[in-house]
Amino acid sequence: MSHIEMERSSPAKFRILDLFAGPGGLDVAAHVLGHEVTGIEWDAGACATRAKAGMDTFQGDVRQYRAAFFPHAQVLTGGPPCQTFTVAGHGAGRRALDDVLRYIDRLHRAVRNTADAPDPLSAWMHVFRTWRQIHEELRRKEVEARALKAEKRAVEQSRTEKRKAIRKRLEELGNSAEEAKRFLKELKAPQTLEFPDAGLTCLLKEFGDLDGVLEKLKARLEELGDERTGLVLQPLWWIIERSRRPGATAYEAVVLEQVPAVMRVWEEYAAVLDTLEYRTATQFLHTEAFGVPQTRRRAVLIARLGRAGRDPLPQVRETHEPYHRGVSRSGPSKAGHTDTLPLESSEIENGGTRRKPEKWVSMETALKAARPFSDKVRPRPPFTVVSNYGTGGVPEARGRRDHDTPSATITGKVSRNRVVHKGTDKDLDDDLARFNGAEAGVLQTFPAAYPWDGNDVSQQIGNAVPPRLALHVLRHVLDPELDEDEVAARLDQGVKDLVAWKPERTVEPLGHRGLKGHPLTGR
Repeated sequence: MSHIEMERSSPAKFRILDLFAGPGGLDVAAHVLGHEVTGIEWDAGACATRAKAGMDTFQGDVRQYRAAFFPHAQVLTGGPPCQTFTVAGHGAGRRALDDVLRYIDRLHRAVRNTADAPDPLSAWMHVFRTWRQIHEELRRKEVEARALKAEKRAVEQSRTEKRKAIRKRLEELGNSAEEAKRFLKELKAPQTLEFPDAGLTCLLKEFGDLDGVLEKLKARLEELGDERTGLVLQPLWWIIERSRRPGATAYEAVVLEQVPAVMRVWEEYAAVLDTLEYRTATQFLHTEAFGVPQTRRRAVLIARLGRAGRDPLPQVRETHEPYHRGVSRSGPSKAGHTDTLPLESSEIENGGTRRKPEKWVSMETALKAARPFSDKVRPRPPFTVVSNYGTGGVPEARGRRDHDTPSATITGKVSRNRVVHKGTDKDLDDDLARFNGAEAGVLQTFPAAYPWDGNDVSQQIGNAVPPRLALHVLRHVLDPELDEDEVAARLDQGVKDLVAWKPERTVEPLGHRGLKGHPLTGR
């Protein structure tokens, strides 16, 4: 039985269904705002963290569930996995994005063409058949892709064995181990090479043939895409199902977020939601402009069920200044600064007046504020974080951020970043040369006491929605009628509650059997 209570929500308290919920970035923000959240998440590590955090969770593939299973959910949120789009514009990423846009267009045409149909059931069946056709097409691609991946692994294994055989034969013919290694490293087109030794020539030809097979398999796999293509469509289908299926009630609000490359998808989503009588807005959000001690850019889609006038939703307001490289909290460096993010307005609308935004939050400030709530957040002398990633396409040119600036984007490799004495390459002592899970979580604006658990905690943190960003977006979408003073008070209290949040209970993840009796299901 879920820990969510059965009582009916008041107008200011929403029941949220969070698809691809991760470890709970959006969920913990919703909780401090007073909303109830149920997440669906397949990753075992993220579910382990959610369990210890007391987050209501159905563990499993989103595609194993349907919007109809949760008729009492009032708000849909989520961030479908979109890694294939991060290279959009080049090769596989471009094709994956184009595929998703085509599927969205097919769904949109089905929704639009049945908008004024006199028979709601017939209209729904037409839309549903369109979705089933897309679903079946994607399923066939997945089946073929699994078979090709198995074949690719077998070819790679054979290729490895041929490399070993070539190396052995080279050494038998009098080449040193180093010469054989260098030969294999520089090998480009072995099938065109001939040697006096027939055995070596044959091995090289067989190796080259395997290379050719491998390239064809890779090309075909790129054409097929992967299962994430279908996952990106899931939130849209859930919205359509709740809006068009006879007897269903449309979600009151929708919040979706992902990497910037997904903005094209959100824009096409917004066109469909407009047909479904939602007011929508899409927006690029710079996380440090919302008090997150980290520079990170996210693409967000927000929507509310139609209101008078059908005007677009207003943009989410920034509360802090954007960060520019070379500017610490005390001012610009001697070298001046180079913009790392577009320069925004230095003032924010506030009713009929204008107010200056707050300064962005530094790593030092965030970690210091979190220390009273967990002894895992440790004091450090002035430091510099040396990124695991290179900059400007140069692997050796590691990015660097000082303690009195926001962190660079927190990724799944955050545990590999070095923490050194400021302005040096000397690691901090006493195990302080790496951020632990609690500290990395704080830089992502999770509470210091967040109970990270399961495998690959760094990846969980890197993939999560920054809770403080979610706090601003949810407040904006779910409390649109508040005046400026009420907004400021709600956000201020929300931030304080988020920093001080601690888990109150452990809740085991649910499966399909947990649907019976759950407050969102009505079963």
